[in-house]
Amino acid sequence: MQVWDFSSSDIFSGLTIDPDSLVKKLDLDTRSTVSSKTGLEEKTVLSKKEKMKLRKERWLQKIESVRLTKQKEKAEATRRATPVVGDMQPLMEALPELSDLKAGIEGRKPSKRHVKAKAEPADFCMMKQAQKQRLLEEEIVQFHELIANPRYKASPLFVISEHLSKRLRQEEGKPL
Repeated sequence: MQVWDFSSSDIFSGLTIDPDSLVKKLDLDTRSTVSSKTGLEEKTVLSKKEKMKLRKERWLQKIESVRLTKQKEKAEATRRATPVVGDMQPLMEALPELSDLKAGIEGRKPSKRHVKAKAEPADFCMMKQAQKQRLLEEEIVQFHELIANPRYKASPLFVISEHLSKRLRQEEGKPL
C-alpha cells in the first residue's frame, strides 16, 4: 500500500496567475434578478385603502371558489341520487304479451301509493329516516299481498313477469 505525502510538495508550484485577470467589473446584465429589479424600478406604493381593497377582493375570490366547489359537489350528489335506468327495451321484448290480462287491470282503480307529490331519492342511503320507514312499510305490505295472492301461488314466474312489464310501461310513460 502506498501512502501519499502532500505536506512536503507544493501543488501550486508551477502555476502562474495574472493579477489583472482576477479583477472584474459587474455589468448590469450580469447582476442577479433580485438586485436588478430593486435597483432599476421603483416600487409602486399603495395606500392603505387600496391594500385593504385588494385584500378584500382576494378574500371574496376565495369565498366564491369555495362556494362553487360546494355547489358542484351538491349537483354531483343529486345526479348520483337519480336512478339511471338504461335501455330496458331488450327486457321488454323478452317478456310475453299480456293482452288478455289488460282487461283485468283496467277494471281496477290505480292505487294511491303510486301517486307521489314529491320525488323521493332512488338511493336508499340518500333518503331521510321517515322516507326509509315509509318505503319499508309499503314493501312489507306488498310482499304480504303477493304471498296471499292465489295467482302467485299457482304461477310465481308469470306474476313476476306481469309485474315487470307493467313497471316498464309505467317508466316509459305509457298508460297501463
